[in-house]
Amino acid sequence: MTQNTKSFRLAPGPKEIMDIDVNKTTLLNLQNIQKKYGNIVTIKNKNGRSALFINDPSEIHQILVRNYNRYAKGPGFERIEMLLGSGLIVSNGDTWRRARTMIQPSFSRQNIHKLILQMIKCTKSRAIKWKRAATSKSTLNITQEMGTFALELILLSIFGDDYEDMIVKDGSNPFAFLSEDSVRDLTVVMKMRKLRAFILEIITRRRQSKINNQYDFLSMYVEAKDKNGRTFSDKELIDEIVTLIIAGYETSAGTLNWAWYLISQHPLVESLLLSESEKIIPKIDSINFESINQMKYTQWVIEETLRLYPPVWLFSRKSLKEDALTEYDIPADTDIYFSPYILHRTEKFWINPNNFDPSRFANDDKEFKKSYYPFSLGPRRCLGEYFSFLEMKIHLGILIKQFTMNSEEQFPDLNLGINLRSKNEIYLQPKLR
Repeated sequence: MTQNTKSFRLAPGPKEIMDIDVNKTTLLNLQNIQKKYGNIVTIKNKNGRSALFINDPSEIHQILVRNYNRYAKGPGFERIEMLLGSGLIVSNGDTWRRARTMIQPSFSRQNIHKLILQMIKCTKSRAIKWKRAATSKSTLNITQEMGTFALELILLSIFGDDYEDMIVKDGSNPFAFLSEDSVRDLTVVMKMRKLRAFILEIITRRRQSKINNQYDFLSMYVEAKDKNGRTFSDKELIDEIVTLIIAGYETSAGTLNWAWYLISQHPLVESLLLSESEKIIPKIDSINFESINQMKYTQWVIEETLRLYPPVWLFSRKSLKEDALTEYDIPADTDIYFSPYILHRTEKFWINPNNFDPSRFANDDKEFKKSYYPFSLGPRRCLGEYFSFLEMKIHLGILIKQFTMNSEEQFPDLNLGINLRSKNEIYLQPKLR
């Protein structure tokens, strides 16, 4: 914190220095201090800076929504920048505002609906493999299956026809390591850097193409212009495409991995999902944005999965200016941490918070929703949220009618990296209905 700290109303907190990182120790430490000191806690970082951990929905809304322009990205994003470059997730200030304005039209509902056929196509390809597994009474590595599904879909959605013509034309996929290897370290950074030249090759081909009748994200990004009529530079475009590949893949793959595990453990949830799917989308050709948006219970299942296992379990911000919470102050240059994982499991805000209960999302009360933010909040809320929900509802809606998943799996534990994933791969036994 900055000068004159004695004039600020400071939240209580432990005297010990606490190292905040994306790991299990940090989660346990944050859970412990929240229980001991409450939902706003002052932390002493190992770098000598003071920080705040905030677990109060109203105060989180103030920071992320009402006063968002007083804050910038916080600690930890330098590692993400190594992988993504300076794309939308990492950038700040005018650079972020320009990119956000240029990219946002790509994620309009009208445009996302143009990708429904791709979502169906990728789901049907999983069904073919699952039928073979069910017939041979084999187990499925559902973690890898969801990775393959989500990666294929995001690449098709970004590159369109170039996915077949340039990416998998020789029978292999240079991006496959993302779904085949769960390790997220510097080797992933180096592999993605090597692919930047390949992505540029596709971009150059797209820029030179005079005829393009397809819709995909790359077409929209290439044609996007800022208020001064400028398009993205090649470097900017590569950064944004890499960001979309990683963010679009990780979120859906991880969420569906948890969703299938939870469904396999809760027969009543499976039964209700099946009933809704049979009623609303009796045939694949009855799938459209209107029918998918009627699948309320499937929506609740996904929302409840995201509540228990939010893709990003720890957010950070840095205060650019002073701000005042209800009871405490935030001096300028303060690091701030939030954890959807912890808030989503806090008894003050959720009934039986550790239980998997999709029906809780039948509650449309706005105050209820304030305690829920798996995709962040405010202007920095994830642009791909609707795309993600739509693909997951189509995926579950089609496959739940064909397969029931049996499991004797123990809880796979948590991999608490930048993204929240299962520590162990999940194996399920598909059976034909």
